[in-house]
Amino acid sequence: MRTEGSAPRAPGAAMVVNADGRVAGSVSGGCVEGAVVTEALQVLEDGAPRLVRFGYSDEVGFSVGLTCGGIIDIFVARGPLAQHSELEAAVAAGEPVAVATVVAVSDGEPPAPGAFTYRPDGELAPAGGATLGATLLLHEDGRYSGSLGNDGLDRVVRRDAAGALAAGRSALRHYGPAGEARSEEIAVFIEAFAPPPKMVIFGAVDFTAALVRVAKILGYRVTVCDARAPFATAERFPEADEIVVDWPNRYLERAGGELTARDAVCVLTHDAKFDIPAITGALATGAGYLGAMGSRRTHEDRRRRLLEEGVAESDLERVMAPIGLDIGAATPEETAVAICAEIIAQRNRRDAAPLRDSGRPIHADPDLVEVTP
Repeated sequence: MRTEGSAPRAPGAAMVVNADGRVAGSVSGGCVEGAVVTEALQVLEDGAPRLVRFGYSDEVGFSVGLTCGGIIDIFVARGPLAQHSELEAAVAAGEPVAVATVVAVSDGEPPAPGAFTYRPDGELAPAGGATLGATLLLHEDGRYSGSLGNDGLDRVVRRDAAGALAAGRSALRHYGPAGEARSEEIAVFIEAFAPPPKMVIFGAVDFTAALVRVAKILGYRVTVCDARAPFATAERFPEADEIVVDWPNRYLERAGGELTARDAVCVLTHDAKFDIPAITGALATGAGYLGAMGSRRTHEDRRRRLLEEGVAESDLERVMAPIGLDIGAATPEETAVAICAEIIAQRNRRDAAPLRDSGRPIHADPDLVEVTP
């Protein structure tokens, strides 16, 4: 549900444990998995959901705590989710859906920082009717099912869940008994199951095949678009989700409105007659990343042409060109890694300096964690 300091997995990481002790998934990358399984088996036995805190302390050393020095809060509850079938159907259909779960109910005092474990002991009265483990499922169109305990809390959480869906982010939120802001009595984890982010690649070239493979590993839904039918084939790009034979501007006129800040457009054609309409069309979308392949000289010529087409100088600042981080990439595979690394760095607002030299936290802000099915 929450991390503090260095932690191996982000909020939203999940594990399933059955009565036989079989496990699927991971919540900590390995360092406290055994202890989590023990907690899960206890919940299966007594049915009482609980919030468990794991962290490093001198007393436990490296035996069970997080060796990286961080703290993680894990909510353990008996399944299945009340809205399991509804969630499963939405995810299978690629429909955005959020699940809000009450993970702590207290008298306003959060777990002590650095404590090894924290379990609500069951003696605290539910605040305003909120029930530990209660869930509410929200669809993108506003439909919802379930309740967290009262109408006031449900209304505020539905609003926040809609925001989480729009951003494709999951986070822990705190409320008062009836959804009051700036209160700590109730902790609700809002998990956004967003469809995979999209990557549109213009240009059916050899670099494209490598970029498709790396992008798929990162969870993108990849479209390859090229006006040249002999090159834009499923045989050449078997891992792409969609192959489109069309000019970039025509494709973006149809599909560009669906691109959001989570999505990426990569222009790899390296040919002005394709590059210019592709970049011009992509600048009119909400895509969070726009990169174009080519040498510095090629891009200077491209900038001149784009300005002649009426593109504003300020808009050209969105174009990452030459595309990719400066890691000395030469092969298509190395270039694909450089491009995807640049996309990740831009999304997390990082300057891509070596971790050894940056002095910054290793992980991105845990309140800005993207969760995809």
